[in-house]
Amino acid sequence: MVKEALPDFGLPVALETSELARSTFYYHQNHVCAYEKKHSRLRKTLEEIARKHPEYGYRRTTTELREAYGQTVNKKVVQRLHGLWGLPLLRTITPPKPSAVRQAIEEIGSRANLVAGLTGMGPFEVCYTDFSEIVYAGGKAQLIPLLDHLTKVVLGWALGERTTTALALDAWGKAKAALASLGYPLEGLIVHHDRDSVFTSYRWLDKLLRADRCRVSYALNGPGDNPEMESFFGRFKTENRSFFQDAQTMEELREIVGKRIHYYNRERRHSTLGNQVPLVYAKSLNQDK
Repeated sequence: MVKEALPDFGLPVALETSELARSTFYYHQNHVCAYEKKHSRLRKTLEEIARKHPEYGYRRTTTELREAYGQTVNKKVVQRLHGLWGLPLLRTITPPKPSAVRQAIEEIGSRANLVAGLTGMGPFEVCYTDFSEIVYAGGKAQLIPLLDHLTKVVLGWALGERTTTALALDAWGKAKAALASLGYPLEGLIVHHDRDSVFTSYRWLDKLLRADRCRVSYALNGPGDNPEMESFFGRFKTENRSFFQDAQTMEELREIVGKRIHYYNRERRHSTLGNQVPLVYAKSLNQDK
C-alpha cells in the first residue's frame, strides 16, 4: 500500500496514513525481499507440500522436505517462508475434484496400463509419448515425440512453449501421416503415456479413442512406467545439447530439433536394432509382411 501511495503522496504521508514505521518499511525493502529471493528454490516444493498435505504445519513440512525431497532446511526458515508466501492460506484451499477420466483410471487400477507385461509387440502396435523440457539459448521449450516400441522410429513430434493438448494433437497428426506413409494401420494402436492433464483431457481421448479408434494406456507409477520414453529423452537431449544451445529463438530451435529427429530416424544406428537405422529397419519389416 505504501508503495502504491508513494508517487502521489510521498513517503512521509504514506507511512503516517498506514501507521507504518519508517524503519519497518526499509527493513522490508532491504531484507525481506532478499530473504525470499535467497530461498526462491523452495517455493514450488513448499506449495506442492501445502496442497498435498493441507494439514501440515511448518514442523511436519520441514520433515517432509528432508525425507521426501532430500532438502534439509531449518524449521524456522520454513516457518518464515510459510508466512511470507501465504502457504497456510493455500493449505485451506480444497483441491479440485478429479475429472471423470482420472476417476475411471483410479477405479480400474493396474488395468489402465496396457503395456505392462505385454510381449511379442510387432511394428507400430505400441508407441510411447510424453513431454520433456528442452533448454536452449533463448529459454525453455516443451518437446513431445511419439516413439514406436519395436522400430524406435519417431513417428511425429511437436515443440512449443507449454504442455498443451493442442501441441500433443499436432504431434499426433504428424504420427498418423507417418504411419500411413509406412503402410501400417492406425486402428488398434496402443498409445502409452502418463496421467498428465493433457493425456486425460477430453479432446485428446476423443481424438484417439473415438475418431481414430486407437487405445490409450497410462503409466501409473511415474517415469518408471514409461522407460522407453525416458531412455529416448536421455539420449536425445544429451547428444544434442550443444545444438540446442545454438538456438536463439523458438523457430531456430524447432528447425534444429527437426534436423536432429531426421538424423535419428534416417541415419543414426540403434544398438537394439542390431545397429540398423530405425526407418531402414521399419521398411525392411514392411517388405517381409
